[in-house]
Amino acid sequence: MPSLGRLIKILVGVVISAALLIYVFRGVNLQNVAAHLGEARWDFFTAIVGLNLAALWLRAWRWRYLFPPGARPTHLFSATMIGYMGNNLLPLRAGEVARVYVAARRGQRFWTVVATLVVERVLDALAVGLTLATLLLVVPIPQQMRWLAFVLIALDLAAMGVLAVIVVAPGACTGLVRAAFSRWTWGERRLLDIVATMSEGLRGIRSARHLPLILLSSVAIWLVLALSVWAAFRAARLNLPLVAAWTVLAFLGLGVSLPSTPGFLGVVQAATVEALKLFAVPQDVALSVSLLLHAAQFVPVTLIGLILLPVEHVSLSEAAGAARAGSPPPVA
Repeated sequence: MPSLGRLIKILVGVVISAALLIYVFRGVNLQNVAAHLGEARWDFFTAIVGLNLAALWLRAWRWRYLFPPGARPTHLFSATMIGYMGNNLLPLRAGEVARVYVAARRGQRFWTVVATLVVERVLDALAVGLTLATLLLVVPIPQQMRWLAFVLIALDLAAMGVLAVIVVAPGACTGLVRAAFSRWTWGERRLLDIVATMSEGLRGIRSARHLPLILLSSVAIWLVLALSVWAAFRAARLNLPLVAAWTVLAFLGLGVSLPSTPGFLGVVQAATVEALKLFAVPQDVALSVSLLLHAAQFVPVTLIGLILLPVEHVSLSEAAGAARAGSPPPVA
């Protein structure tokens, strides 16, 4: 039975997703949406699927270089697919912990794997922040969205600053924690554990061999994702510039930070519709684009993730239980 706190978080996500779905479907002619979907170019839809899977493969490839040199992690693509499948089916983005669970079963330290995913999230947030910062110069983003962009960019810079300090001077960070929290034993111990874990997780970035590959793969991931959004435009028979694809991608990056149901239901639709409003795309057309994008991600990733569960000798209930417990798994 989920705890009261988890139930409240799940309820908040359901309410937000429902509100966003009501917002995007309100006043829309569903027959028009169905007609647009019926006229979709399925060759481009296939391209969206392929590009999304390529982006996930690139994520798994980059993940390998986020581990410390000599770690030799394996089965990272399977862990990535199972994790994203879990995010599609399980509440509270439990797929992230399921992803850690699968990777840690192959011999990696549980908290090292956690640290690599924290670094990955910071890299992704930095990519979204840089995209938003660029769009502020070329796209007439509404004022309220500009404030959100500025907040995200500020948080990204702060997170990058903290990581940079840990990378350059982990010993100094440890000394600072000891000096500041010496009278608060429990807090000192927890913070020292966090610094030690993050320092271990950042060894991959500190490696002169890993860093260029991490940066190259990060650029490739976001280029492929932008191309997948552009392919969704073409699937919906929209002739929009690539900057519109980057705008949708940035809005999606902001949207997925909101609590929601599994699979980001409502978030994908609202983010896509709001982004395409800036390019004078009618709401029914924008909604059809969002449905194509969502289906191209949700269905293949979920099916492949479910297929890989028995390959990795993990059940969905086991992965969900690991997500609730947040504990290290047995090594396979």
